[in-house]
Amino acid sequence: MIPAAIVQKLWNYCNVLRDDGMGYGDYVEQLTYLLFLKMADERTKKPYNQKSIVPDKYSWQSLIKRDGDELFDHYRHILEALGREKGLLGLIFGKSQNKFQDPAKLRRLIIELIDKENWSRMSADVKGDAYEGLLNKNAVESPKGAGQYFTPRPLISAIVDAVAPQPGEQICDPACGTGGFLLAAHDYIVAGNEHLTMHGIGGPEYEPVVVGDSLAADPQERFELVLTNPPFGKKSSVTIVGENGRAVKERESYERDDFWTTTSNKQLNFLQHVKTLLAINGRAAIVVPDNVLFEGGAGETIRRRLLDECDVHTLLRLPTGLFYAQGVKANVLFFDKKPASEEPWTRKLWIYDLRTNMHFTLKTNPLQRSDLDDFVKCYKKTGKGCPA
Repeated sequence: MIPAAIVQKLWNYCNVLRDDGMGYGDYVEQLTYLLFLKMADERTKKPYNQKSIVPDKYSWQSLIKRDGDELFDHYRHILEALGREKGLLGLIFGKSQNKFQDPAKLRRLIIELIDKENWSRMSADVKGDAYEGLLNKNAVESPKGAGQYFTPRPLISAIVDAVAPQPGEQICDPACGTGGFLLAAHDYIVAGNEHLTMHGIGGPEYEPVVVGDSLAADPQERFELVLTNPPFGKKSSVTIVGENGRAVKERESYERDDFWTTTSNKQLNFLQHVKTLLAINGRAAIVVPDNVLFEGGAGETIRRRLLDECDVHTLLRLPTGLFYAQGVKANVLFFDKKPASEEPWTRKLWIYDLRTNMHFTLKTNPLQRSDLDDFVKCYKKTGKGCPA
């Protein structure tokens, strides 16, 4: 089945579940759980013949054998049990809940949609297109919340093609949502190095993803490449519920020794955090709104320090109409972290303007990868497209 047909089939079923009160986000979440179980089962068969990390009593086969209330109860037990597991299973299923209201509709999704496809044999592009298609539809229908800053795949692809990740490099996205940057980097490395054998990501005792507040502390780990699109919204805040039950939002600043200055501006904090995450000579590409480039006070301090301690070599000015949040003016900032020096590392900044006289919309004129071909070509001519 072609990706568009799979997306449409999955989306049509989502519309059925809406009648039961299941939201778009909940549907994608439940679909993720079920697809994980199905693919874990597929990997136990030929040609993979791998041992499943899912215990037999909670496997895909244990689901499809059941029906009615028995299926409903078993699915709930699976989510609860796997959520208590350590490692990758606990990371994926932690705090998971059954959001279905009708056992018949759960079984229909399992038997008629998921079980009929061999998801492991689909190319990464097909699965990625199907998953991204659902996320896109979710963001279009519910433009508020996390989906409003969903990074378009053509932009991710262009950024990854430009920075050209290499085998052996440790790559990080400190604001990872759906994993678009990491998956694109993985695909780029595999495509350019066909001799590599990839055995998947993570395992029973290894968690490739850490769930938490990225800005809370220096993780002490350093990376050769950081690719990220942090959440927009200038101010960080935390909601505190008092004894009277009233919720109060307080501005939250991060006191970190590795930061150049203290600010409640979320984007400025992420910019400082990315600089910390980089190993010496490590490379970064980060999506930032215009205010990061022009804001005074803490913004000016951070920009000066970044220009001094890093080679800030490229700025890609993005057009509006790329994100579901209306009117967002954003850029991609490319820089390399350098060793200590008495002289500033940034000598010149190349600016590629994709904004002036460029008009994109999400539905009628969406950004295409070809719109960024010239940028990638020019970027690579500067010699910044691969590690020194």
